[in-house]
Amino acid sequence: MYLEGVVKDVNSIRYMTAEEMERRGVRVFTNTEITKVIPDKHEVEVLDHVSGETRTEAYDKLILSPGANPFILPVPGHDLKNIETMRGRQDTIDLKLHSVDPDIQNVVVVGGGYIGIEAAEAFAKAGKKVTLVDIITRPLGVYLDKEFTDILEKEMTDNGMTLAMEEKVVEFVGEDGKVSKVVTDKGEYPVEMVVMSAGVRPNTAWLKDAVDMHPNGMIKTDEYMRTSAEDVFAVGDATLIQYNPAQTTVNIALATNARRQGRYAVKNLEEAKYPFPGVQGSSALRVFDYKFASTGLNDQMADRLKIKTKSVLLDQETLMDFVPADMKERMLFKLVYDPETHAILGAQIMSKKDLTANINAISIAIQTKFTIEQLAYADFFFQPEFDTPWNLLNMAGLKALQQENEA
Repeated sequence: MYLEGVVKDVNSIRYMTAEEMERRGVRVFTNTEITKVIPDKHEVEVLDHVSGETRTEAYDKLILSPGANPFILPVPGHDLKNIETMRGRQDTIDLKLHSVDPDIQNVVVVGGGYIGIEAAEAFAKAGKKVTLVDIITRPLGVYLDKEFTDILEKEMTDNGMTLAMEEKVVEFVGEDGKVSKVVTDKGEYPVEMVVMSAGVRPNTAWLKDAVDMHPNGMIKTDEYMRTSAEDVFAVGDATLIQYNPAQTTVNIALATNARRQGRYAVKNLEEAKYPFPGVQGSSALRVFDYKFASTGLNDQMADRLKIKTKSVLLDQETLMDFVPADMKERMLFKLVYDPETHAILGAQIMSKKDLTANINAISIAIQTKFTIEQLAYADFFFQPEFDTPWNLLNMAGLKALQQENEA
């Protein structure tokens, strides 16, 4: 929102300031880094970046939340100037300055996930010529199935963006130390700036001797957020999380997940009594005029996890026929379910009207093991200005039952 100018003050984009935390009784050490954890001594080594001094601090309980760092493609030229990342306050400030720089007209965004799409849209709205490059077949393909991304691809190209899907970056070429060209395995793109949003990697190398990790560097935790080290817990982007639709653990780097994990770590500090209930991976985004949200499994994720699913798709207007055309919009809603148990496993929704809150209902349905039978006849309100006599969630459930010949 800051990049697009909706929020004017970058300093306001934070959950809580250090001063607010201090007022709540939390001691905050800024410009300070923990460089080593020594579990058998219940100590951490601390580096003060202002004084340069190192000291040792003792702890009774330790909660780790080291987060993740942007992944920089290890190709020639990756260290050229004007190759930027988009993670954190300073990155946001730098990108905002680039967006109003008249010397920057051609921008390549590497990565078609949420961060890449947000960056691409912001620079397109700033009047830049934007090319989105990714090795996957569809932008946002991790979150949405093809029925949805086909519409979003057209929306992006209609707004001046160039999509270079299924292309692998092989080199960044520079002039006078600045990036001037992006070379892929299928073409070349002149640029004055690159936004690198090709995923993240856990910031855990410094913890390798302290706690057990997965091969990908994620910290191993149990359902109580405990690590392999006594009295050491871990939460956030550097951990795997229980993913309810697939009954497995995966990496889902969302702030909402980290906040919930943090709460459960605190609840279990004294005694392991509260197992983490898991998540559905619910998320939402706006791409130009379209708003979409998703939760749980989609076709791609189900295939990758080898989970058998069925789905139904609603493609219709948001309100009844007699409602004036200017009050309604086209809407797509896809419901994914287990063909054997009929349990709801996922959903996606998209429209120019904001219908994203419906995904929260499906997230609860997944967590509580709701079935398509229950969804089909669940009680939802009807008001012609807002809805149809059969709510879209009801209709999806009914369509799924018809597909199973059980309506």
